[in-house]
Amino acid sequence: MPDASTPEAVDAAPASTGLRHFSLRQRIALRIISAAGYWFIRLIGPTLRVAVSFEDGAQDKLDVRPLIASFWHSCIIPSAYIFRSMGIRVITSASYDGEYIARIIHRFGFVAARGSSSRNAVRALLGLRRALEEGWTVAFTLDGPRGPRHKVKPGPVALGRSSGLALTTFHAAVDKAWTLNSWDRMMIPLPFSRVLVRVGKLIRVPAEASDEDLERYTAELQATLDRVCEFSEANVSDVGTEEFPFYKRDRKTLQTSD
Repeated sequence: MPDASTPEAVDAAPASTGLRHFSLRQRIALRIISAAGYWFIRLIGPTLRVAVSFEDGAQDKLDVRPLIASFWHSCIIPSAYIFRSMGIRVITSASYDGEYIARIIHRFGFVAARGSSSRNAVRALLGLRRALEEGWTVAFTLDGPRGPRHKVKPGPVALGRSSGLALTTFHAAVDKAWTLNSWDRMMIPLPFSRVLVRVGKLIRVPAEASDEDLERYTAELQATLDRVCEFSEANVSDVGTEEFPFYKRDRKTLQTSD
């Protein structure tokens, strides 16, 4: 299995599924937006002061794999930097917006599986199932690509039942950020902001779960994401204290500093 931190692993993962359905103006804009987005995150990311907090029953570090991760679209920018170079497979929309997001995150070592709840969903889920079988973690921005905001969709729960792997959740709160006037209220961190990543307890969906059971696990996933979001937003100002020490990452592993 390739090391996700190596350039070879990143280069092996194409970010686009083809540009023929985009106009020339859109193609030019994609190049500009993708480059600007990458360099913004690349410059701001090292200034962020990050802490990581785990609920009881969560995994003990961020780079455990394979897992099925879920998070809200609003925190995709700090998450792209914090989880970089881990080879995570992320489901992204096949739309124009999904294209530039896929290009940006690709440069941080993510691999895009193209599809959404309304388009190419089955193909994308099959791609994620293969990635799990190969040992990679996969991730969903659960309220993307167009909302409704902070509303869970059933894809991760169905994938958890079919794969037998656990679901994890997280939210990255930022204490100082521009908040866009968009459907997702996307956060753009200011330099030297504090960031608190709160990781939820693992959820396991049994293979024999009925469709009625899936609704219950989907509700549990919703409740867990709501809970970790509320916790991180309420405590992000305490990043750097004894309770939430700064997070330290070396080249190949992620861990909380002692």
